[in-house]
Amino acid sequence: MQRRNFNQAGLSALGALVLATYQQAYALSLSDLSNADASSGLKTALEKGALAAVSLLGKTDGFLGNPKVRIPLPGYLEDAAKLLKNFGQGKRIDELVTSINRAAEAAVPMGKDLLVGAVKAMNVTDAKNILQGGENSVTNFFAEKTRAPLGVKFLPVVTQATEKVGLANKYNEFAGKAAGFGLVKKEDANIQQYVTGKTLDGLYVIIGDEEKKIRQDPVGTGSAILQKVFGAMK
Repeated sequence: MQRRNFNQAGLSALGALVLATYQQAYALSLSDLSNADASSGLKTALEKGALAAVSLLGKTDGFLGNPKVRIPLPGYLEDAAKLLKNFGQGKRIDELVTSINRAAEAAVPMGKDLLVGAVKAMNVTDAKNILQGGENSVTNFFAEKTRAPLGVKFLPVVTQATEKVGLANKYNEFAGKAAGFGLVKKEDANIQQYVTGKTLDGLYVIIGDEEKKIRQDPVGTGSAILQKVFGAMK
């Protein structure tokens, strides 16, 4: 009996030792990363993700052909559009939807420099927060650093594109009245501002998706620093 108890105690101690060794190895894999490594690796990942997102979205059908980011008419107006189609306005509604998505596709490439600039200006604290943050940490970082200046840069492009469709002005007139009844959000009552906001939302979503791919398969990036940093995080 004593021998059995000793063997059980020995196995428990061995198991604890193995677990402790594993935990220590994992901890070392993270702590071994210098601030420079963490910052450099993440900057490389985010720049790759941002450029990939711009490339994917800033082309014909980048928005219109991608259900994940395709920009519809907002809320109540989407239902109203269905009704208008029954009165022979289907072609003009389709033109408007196509126009707002084409506007988004035209605007996105103009954001490349601002996105890359935000990455290059990232400090060590930003880098560590993103590495240790949740799934939305990348989206939140870019939104905080670039949403306001990108909105200013995108709005004129969106305005120019939507003005080509006569229905855009009618949309603003109708949406303004609908907003007064609470049927449309105030920020959605102007089609140019609505499209600009949705363009930014779609851009950050795709950047986040690209960054997740790098986290999941750092070896596939072919970058030594990405393998080192994100391999350690696994």
